Amino acid sequence: MVNAAAPLLLQQLRAELEAIPANRYWVAYSGGVDSHVLLHAMAALRPQLSAAVNAVHVNHGLNPAAGQWAAHVISICDALSIPCHLFNVDARPRRGESPEAAARNARYHHFSQLIEAGDVLLTAHHQEDQAETLLLQLLRGAGPHGLAAMPLVAPFSAGQLARPLLNTAQALINDYAQERSLCWIEDPSNQERGFERNYLRHDVVPLLKAHWPAFSKTVSRAAAHCAEAAGLLDELAAEDLQRLSGGAAERPLAARISLDGLRQLAPERRRNIIRFWIRKCSLPTVSTKIMDQINASLITARDDAVPLVRWPGGELRRYREDLYAMVPLEPFDPSLQFRWCWQEGALELPAAIGSVVAQTHLATSGDSSSKGLSRTQCEQQPLSVRFRQGGERCRLPGRTQHHQLKGLLQQAGVPPWQRDRIPLIYLGEQLAAVVGYFYCAPFQAKRGEARVTFALY
Repeated sequence: MVNAAAPLLLQQLRAELEAIPANRYWVAYSGGVDSHVLLHAMAALRPQLSAAVNAVHVNHGLNPAAGQWAAHVISICDALSIPCHLFNVDARPRRGESPEAAARNARYHHFSQLIEAGDVLLTAHHQEDQAETLLLQLLRGAGPHGLAAMPLVAPFSAGQLARPLLNTAQALINDYAQERSLCWIEDPSNQERGFERNYLRHDVVPLLKAHWPAFSKTVSRAAAHCAEAAGLLDELAAEDLQRLSGGAAERPLAARISLDGLRQLAPERRRNIIRFWIRKCSLPTVSTKIMDQINASLITARDDAVPLVRWPGGELRRYREDLYAMVPLEPFDPSLQFRWCWQEGALELPAAIGSVVAQTHLATSGDSSSKGLSRTQCEQQPLSVRFRQGGERCRLPGRTQHHQLKGLLQQAGVPPWQRDRIPLIYLGEQLAAVVGYFYCAPFQAKRGEARVTFALY
């Protein structure tokens, strides 16, 4: 049927956009046929949309013609009266990183800097892309979350990422481009069989389609079923996590769950909650091999062990009857010392430890709290921030004897790997406070006295 593709695609796109309200739409425009059709269709629908339509192009600089491609993108956007934001990036892969991953990471890093609250980033992934993604995940041994492939809508940066063509066949997109006489970029790297997705697209999927013509549609439906199953698994894991963690959080970079509670779960349910918990901690997903290490080294280790399981971008540690998830600790020199003018603002500490903040509490007749250091003493003596070297002692308020800091931290249940990274406040050469835990009695503010409290953020 002549000129049938464009109205149908516009109808499908309009229906998807109704469920994705935005203040601004940003079309990720590479210049290829898929993103060109999406951009052109968004321009056609603009009178019906309540949100502004913008475009963003990332020049990866990997092809000699990349500059010409960027110029083409700008000219198309100008012709459609769509503002375009251009990023020029260095997308060369690091050692051990695939070119595909390097380009994607660079691209989405810059996208994330652009997207604000209420914005929606639109990509042109379609039904065939979804089917290819499921196949790739299947060949990598992925579970339900991986086989769910790409979601239609997902949180992204301060806004959302949406794929409004995800249920649209590529044939319809190509027909639209032909009907509207669009001119798009053909990236020669899309023909390179060395890339896994290209190999599937050009050599494997055509064979499957020859035998199963509805292959892409059917496989995309299977991805939707996996997404439903993954959602149910997440609901179960969320209930388990609420029970096992009690909402406990040690630091922004660490969270913990009960080891005893994990042991009471069936192995399958245990693995489900651990994977869910790791994602909630914004850590990279773990492989089956790492999951086996977690079970062998952390779950079943002896009671006095402090084991560690590490993978790129994340690590799990055990202390007493809790399991901790965190980003890998950065190298750190605990002999560092910092002179601090606490009245002038926060002190930023190295190795992602955080910032020490001082807050002054003025003396009032109704203030019955004495938690904090005497402001007078803080002003009269040089204040410095140091870290545990061993042998530090502190006399807590209400006690008559000094105690070793090591023992006090053990009693407070502070994990060993955190103890050397806790900021210590010194007045002169004497330990006055352990940030987040103790104030030493000789420097404690008297009731009603102006005081200074310290916190780590």
